[in-house]
Amino acid sequence: MGSKTTGLTLLGGATAIPESPDKAILERVPNPHPDTAYVARFAAPEFTSLCPVTGQPDFAHLVIDYVPADWLVESKSLKLYLASFRNHGAFHEDCTVAIGKRLAKLLEPAYLRIGGYWYPRGGIPIDVFWQSGAVPPNVWLPDQGVPPYRGRG
Repeated sequence: MGSKTTGLTLLGGATAIPESPDKAILERVPNPHPDTAYVARFAAPEFTSLCPVTGQPDFAHLVIDYVPADWLVESKSLKLYLASFRNHGAFHEDCTVAIGKRLAKLLEPAYLRIGGYWYPRGGIPIDVFWQSGAVPPNVWLPDQGVPPYRGRG
């Protein structure tokens, strides 16, 4: 692997899903275009966590948009981090905001937003949105593309 991947520990081999988000390693790589404002998007349509009260599974479609500055998130580490929530008990709001804050701290992006589109439990869908600040000027930020929950229509 080249100099851009120096120090990465997860890429290029079999890796177990971390036991918890706290134990998950998130890695970053240099942005090859730090002088250009652009949006990178990650969608996780099968995100799962556990209800901290009942232990029942909760499901969400997460969409993460960010405008990188000096760093990009390494995608395998992000995938493993998100998978680490599979056995983690937390409310929808906590999961969504914690993911956004951890990515913002790691990447120090020009902008980051996360949309957590949670599937109904107990008859109520909960959508959670968090962003790090204002959208930078001259950045095209598309709609996240996840329709609001409508039931059986």
